[in-house]
Amino acid sequence: MKYRSSHVQLGQSLFLSLGILAFGLGVPILEINDSHVFNSDWTPHALIHEVWQLITNSTLALVCLWLVWIRRETQAAAALGLIVTGSFLIAFSLQDLYGGSMKYLDGSEKTVLGINIGVVGFGVAIMMFMVCLLSDFLRNDQQCSS
Repeated sequence: MKYRSSHVQLGQSLFLSLGILAFGLGVPILEINDSHVFNSDWTPHALIHEVWQLITNSTLALVCLWLVWIRRETQAAAALGLIVTGSFLIAFSLQDLYGGSMKYLDGSEKTVLGINIGVVGFGVAIMMFMVCLLSDFLRNDQQCSS
C-alpha cells in the first residue's frame, strides 16, 4: 500500500472517511435528542445501552480516522467500519426475533425513498468499505503477480 499513488490514496482516504463519519458523527447527530437519548418513554436500562453504543461507535470512528489518516492502514479501518455498520444491518434484519423496530412510538420512520435511513446510509457505507477492501486486495494481488 505504500507504493500506490498519492491521488489514489487521498481518494480512498476521503471515501473511507465519509463512511466512518456516517456512524461516528451522523448517528449521534440523529440520536442525541428526545427521540433516543432523552426519550422519557425509554427505560433507564435501554438509555444506558443507547449512550454506550454512541460512545463506542464514535470512539471506534476516531480510531478508524486515525488508522486512515495517520497510520495509512485503510484495510483495518474499512474492516472496523464493516463491523460497526454491518452489525446494524444484522440487528435490523433480526428485529422481528427480539421485538426491535426502527419506527418511533407514533409509527413514523425516517426514510429515504421509502427505505429506512439507517439501511440506506449504512448500506452505502458498507459498499464504500467493501470497495476500499476490494481495491486494496486487487492492487496487492497484482503486485504479487508481477
